[in-house]
Amino acid sequence: MLEQTGLKVSNLYIAQIKKKCGLDVGENFNLPKSENAKQPKCTPEKEEAIMQALKHFGII
Repeated sequence: MLEQTGLKVSNLYIAQIKKKCGLDVGENFNLPKSENAKQPKCTPEKEEAIMQALKHFGII
């Protein structure tokens, strides 16, 4: 992602977009310690870049 778009994208953002598309996401072993832990939301710019990458690799 960094080479193609110049954006650093975390695995969390990729997982959020995959869930949004209804794709299977692996089990998370790094569970939060509190039930109401905040998760950062993916920006629209990064979301579009992730969608393009998923389309490029034939995932969606």
